[in-house]
Amino acid sequence: MTPDEIELALQAAFNRCDAARCPLTDGQKMILLQVLSNQIDGNSSQISDDVNPLQELTNEELQIFSEFVKQHEEQNRSWKVELLNDWLQEKDSGVVQFIRERYGIQWLNRVEKYHFDELGKEESLKLKVGDRIEVCNGLWEWVQEGTSCAPQWFLCIVVSLEEVVGDTNYTTCTIRFDSGAEYQIQGIYQWNSYQWRWAKG
Repeated sequence: MTPDEIELALQAAFNRCDAARCPLTDGQKMILLQVLSNQIDGNSSQISDDVNPLQELTNEELQIFSEFVKQHEEQNRSWKVELLNDWLQEKDSGVVQFIRERYGIQWLNRVEKYHFDELGKEESLKLKVGDRIEVCNGLWEWVQEGTSCAPQWFLCIVVSLEEVVGDTNYTTCTIRFDSGAEYQIQGIYQWNSYQWRWAKG
């Protein structure tokens, strides 16, 4: 389908909503048209590769937004879908309402998961003592996909974090496994950032 054909199909859907006595507001129609337009255009994702939209947030906004995203990912829920649903239903989005008020749908459309990775876990999703994470056995042994030494993930809890300042600044994290054994991860945000992930659920 061409963009014009898709827009015509959307207009037909809007008319059917009206006929079924479930009309969409002008704001809802605008959101749907903008999302569709950005998806069809394809240029918006190219533009967003150059500039990370998260860098447009203040430090406080980034912290609040990152925590919102983290909570949704831990519950296997889509944070973007929830925000779009709030906007379509004209519901308040709570602590992240500022995203709608200050940045809008175009900004939200540009944000992708990899943008958080680009900022680095240190800036966007910082660990705290008591956080539950999973660590890969690649921290202490050689692992390779498709072999008998494949990556395995182990649940643990963060028991301490320490900033090491010197020729190279890095963060050391001590974790405790369910068995009670502890392990120290040096450079958890730097060179070992791919060896851990947030625990699910």
